[in-house]
Amino acid sequence: MHGRRFALRAAGLAGVLAALFGCVSTQVRKVDMTPPQQQAEAPAEHLLLDVGVAVFDPNVPEDYDEQVEMLIQPEIRRAEANYFPYFAKNLLQSTGNWGAVRVVPVPTHAVDVIVDGQILHSTGERLSMNVTVTDATGRQWLNKTYESLASKYAYEATIPQSIDPFQAIYKGIADDMLAFRETLTPEQILEIRRTAEMQFARDFSPDAFGNYLRTTEEGDVELLRLPADDDPMLVRVRRVRDREYLFIDTLDEYYENYHRAVFTPYQSWRRATYQEAIAYEELRAQSRARMIGGTIAMVGGVAAMVESDDPYVDVGGLVSVIGGAVTVKSAIEKRAEAEMHAEALEEVGVAVETELIPHTIELENQVVRLQGTVEEQYAELRGILRDIYFQDLDLPPPPVTPPPSVQ
Repeated sequence: MHGRRFALRAAGLAGVLAALFGCVSTQVRKVDMTPPQQQAEAPAEHLLLDVGVAVFDPNVPEDYDEQVEMLIQPEIRRAEANYFPYFAKNLLQSTGNWGAVRVVPVPTHAVDVIVDGQILHSTGERLSMNVTVTDATGRQWLNKTYESLASKYAYEATIPQSIDPFQAIYKGIADDMLAFRETLTPEQILEIRRTAEMQFARDFSPDAFGNYLRTTEEGDVELLRLPADDDPMLVRVRRVRDREYLFIDTLDEYYENYHRAVFTPYQSWRRATYQEAIAYEELRAQSRARMIGGTIAMVGGVAAMVESDDPYVDVGGLVSVIGGAVTVKSAIEKRAEAEMHAEALEEVGVAVETELIPHTIELENQVVRLQGTVEEQYAELRGILRDIYFQDLDLPPPPVTPPPSVQ
């Protein structure tokens, strides 16, 4: 009796799963063209926080099979790691809620707030990224995963380039940053700005500025005191920081040019992968559900036949096993269909990668490049600026010590 009930329940659950996951999603998707929120009143200039959007982590596994399984094509991800920060920077800048907003190759104390991100999933149909926002005091504003589904209408020629198919993600980041910013008092905002300046100063002259700050065990940075505003050493540090801003602004032009160059092939890739990605995800979901349902039905049928001598139960169990086997066979077929769409996605990606690579190579032939040695170039610049600082003092530069990590 128990085996019969188990078999019936297993068969029923298998049927429910097959029906539930066999349906095609009909979710309505819209192109989000609404602007991000803005402060009701423009903040005073001395309360504007400078923001740096760091180049994202492309999150590409080293294992090739894992790349294939996750539908990741390294050159496309590499392009996206530079493309996404520039778009986020433009949206943040357009709000008027912040001071200077710049794309930076690595986190730096030259800005008050750092936005950093990691790409989790990216096709023309779905984008997911994890974003962290941290200010100079080590206070974390955000650590959140943003995900959005694109509408097919987002790829029409009538949609302006300033509107991304995943606009909702960038708007969400901007709105969440503003919401946190509005919880801060003017005193806290000034403390962030002063702490950033002192951290920058400490990077160049730990002996002179090291005792102005204290880093807690939790990683927060506390401002202990400030030098006089006309302190000669502070004036020199500010001149050095202005030079770093010039370098970052030059980098920003390269990111802008890169964004412009890759827009057409990258948008074409997104458009081409849109339907393929939807079909792939749906078929994989159907395959998983049918595999689970079929396995449950088969196990339930076998259990029923083993536990009972009743011929009717044996027949019911046999029917459950056969039905489960049919469902598993269907799951395998769905998986094979999904693999066909995965292959189509890979073919489109390979074609686009060949278009993106020359743009990256072109950048590598310039003074800076957007990946790899840009960190080395940036580190070299910091060394040059450090030498300039000590030349102003008529002192030889002291031995280089690793700077404290950016909080």
